[in-house]
Amino acid sequence: MLWGLFDPLYFIIIAPGLALSLYATWRTKSTFSKYSRVGSRSRLTGAQAADLMLRRQGVSGVRIERSDGWLSDHYDPSKKALRLSEDVYSSQSLSAIGVACHEAGHAIQDAHNYGMLSLRTALVPATNFSSTFAYILLIGGFLLQFSGLIFLGVCLFSVGVVFSLITLPVEWDASRRAKVAMDAAGMLSPEENRHASKVLNAAFLTYLAAALTSLLTLAYYLIRLGVFGGGDE
Repeated sequence: MLWGLFDPLYFIIIAPGLALSLYATWRTKSTFSKYSRVGSRSRLTGAQAADLMLRRQGVSGVRIERSDGWLSDHYDPSKKALRLSEDVYSSQSLSAIGVACHEAGHAIQDAHNYGMLSLRTALVPATNFSSTFAYILLIGGFLLQFSGLIFLGVCLFSVGVVFSLITLPVEWDASRRAKVAMDAAGMLSPEENRHASKVLNAAFLTYLAAALTSLLTLAYYLIRLGVFGGGDE
């Protein structure tokens, strides 16, 4: 087999994923930046909005903490901690409220035992392991022209692909919960809710792009293994 670490076919196959990733990154940054300059009429900060959303849903025991980094916002199910970046935690902008409520949506998923979130959380250790060793096996297999080693690497890489696919409904559902909660709690006016929703929709594109890129990369490896009849002999 003729394996190449810089195979033009690889870049051709993943080109749609790369294009969507670049667009999603630009769209997320520009949309967040635009609405981070627009304050909400409620004057709630991101942290206050998340707390209000959790309380209205009867969810207790979740700590809301500051997190370092730009858009490093996330919910940690193992610690029951909702961590918000400084641009979200103390800001009264539409972007901050949208992002904070999205992360609160994950906490609500956890409290309600949302199956897809539980599955994604369970896959985290396996995904961390596979992401570390998959590329070691793949690079070794390409260099040695050993398809068996590449096959093992592809199997490990597939774990990450499954993780990225499971992430899509988890993130979509969290945004759906956030949009409903922002409206029901009167945090934002209908117009403000639409603007905050644009931030969430843009952010979802990044997860969609990651999933597409992972799928296309997996397709490339399978082609090179001859699964689709395209392997090099």
